[in-house]
Amino acid sequence: MKKVNIIVPCFNESQVIDLFFNETVKVISDIKDYRFEFIFIDDGSSDGTDEILKRLAENFDFVKYISFSRNFGKESAMYAGLKNSDGDFAVLMDADLQHPPKLIPEMLSAVLSGYDCCSANRSTREKSSRILNFCKKRFYSFVNKISEVNMPDGAGDFRMMNRKMINAVVAMSEVQRFSKGIFSWVGFKTKNISFENVERAAGETKWSFWKLFKYALDGITAFSTTPLKIASVLGIFISLSAFIYLIFIIVKTLAFGIDAPGYASIITILLFIGGIIILSCGILGEYIAKIYMEVKNRPIYIIRDTNIENQNDDYKN
Repeated sequence: MKKVNIIVPCFNESQVIDLFFNETVKVISDIKDYRFEFIFIDDGSSDGTDEILKRLAENFDFVKYISFSRNFGKESAMYAGLKNSDGDFAVLMDADLQHPPKLIPEMLSAVLSGYDCCSANRSTREKSSRILNFCKKRFYSFVNKISEVNMPDGAGDFRMMNRKMINAVVAMSEVQRFSKGIFSWVGFKTKNISFENVERAAGETKWSFWKLFKYALDGITAFSTTPLKIASVLGIFISLSAFIYLIFIIVKTLAFGIDAPGYASIITILLFIGGIIILSCGILGEYIAKIYMEVKNRPIYIIRDTNIENQNDDYKN
């Protein structure tokens, strides 16, 4: 009998875990000839999430949990779940029921039909603000143009993968993770299905606009060096412009003498060049910061408690 791991990152999800578990069990109980196992990852919650997970694990032998020593982030939680999965397939889901459990049978059918992965993507985002929707669409369009990965609009973490793809994702053990890009980068044959956006079953979203903005920057710098190239092109353009302007000033001075006025234009040029320099340093700093975090070789996560025996714990390899 083949096994499917359902990996669920949790951060302060005490209000929805029981509801999510019950709804998901209803769906998987109708799928015959497959053994399902939950792997909940408590990402340093402070609302009693870990106690609920322990209760579920005590009552159901197909429930496993991992509790982090602190909040390491959803990316680390997904990596921990995949690294500690041992099934033939794995499903990544959120606990807030915005990833409908009813799609699991369709996803399983897709991977059984020859696909290595089935990704469920939101087709609508009516519940989000127009500004946020616009930014998300522009982000996917921009990343696809400047990088070698191809992420469809609405791409998310809700997906089922076979063991070959799971192993490939786990092998990419960088600390600064951007899973949406990693899923695309490793390749494999993927089927995309869509679903309409739904509201959280309870609680509040953990994503603010600022967190999404920082996450987008991580995605851009993780899979593209185009910003560095843009900074180089701007530097070349400004240098050429400055050289041409220098020649113009010399010719003008020789022809008409020294022209005292020009304070405003000089200040404008200096501010413009200074802004470009600072921007270029900022772009360079983003990449240096990523190198700094990687070379320290810190663990992606640290386990405080778990009921998984022989777990692959806090180190990348």
